[in-house]
Amino acid sequence: MKKVLIIFMTLVYLTPQNLKAQNEGAALAVGALVAIGAGIAAVKQMEERAELTATQWILSNNPELTSFSLKTLSFDGKKLKDMSTTSVITYEIQEFTPSDKPELDGRKQVLFGFTSQGWINEYGIDFNKIRWLLVDGEEWMNMMISYVKVSSSENDDNRLMKTLKVGKVVNKGVKVKSKLVIPFYKLTGDMYVVTDYSSELKLIYNERSLGMFLKETGDIVQIGRGDIIEIHDFFFDE
Repeated sequence: MKKVLIIFMTLVYLTPQNLKAQNEGAALAVGALVAIGAGIAAVKQMEERAELTATQWILSNNPELTSFSLKTLSFDGKKLKDMSTTSVITYEIQEFTPSDKPELDGRKQVLFGFTSQGWINEYGIDFNKIRWLLVDGEEWMNMMISYVKVSSSENDDNRLMKTLKVGKVVNKGVKVKSKLVIPFYKLTGDMYVVTDYSSELKLIYNERSLGMFLKETGDIVQIGRGDIIEIHDFFFDE
């Protein structure tokens, strides 16, 4: 009987503590979920504001575009703490003929928004720290040809154009289907190969990545390999 009483008293004593601990754990979990949800909502809001600004830039600088679709391809910065660093936002733009339920069947372009350090701060997005560059399929092909030439020993522009139209730029080089047809140089992390592409950009190959040096701001931004493939598919995948 004494043992039963001791067990009963122990259970009475421990149960509220366990419930308290469980409640505290649940509160922490809920708090974490709320914080994650708030972070996702904040990123989504900034993405929408950036997309609106991109649309405004197109309307201000390209009045010939009178019917077009603008979609975010990549909004760099999955983590809020990393979003103030230099990066690039990309948008797919395609023209169409206005009609009831129109199809996107017109000219394709990609808009790059290059950001500078501190483009996102406690006050939100500083749009003065974004530099815009609009390219079409022909310009993108020229950029990829220049990039592959600086990344490999291949220098034949015609062969590069034919290969890039049916291939993809991956980490190790250019692949056609599953075959690596143009291998990239194997470099270490502190080696860079640079080509002066235009009055605005230098293209940089470094350890399997595509870097762009912006002459106006002096910033280097990297284009994600997945983004390169998506942009290439957008232009050349039928």
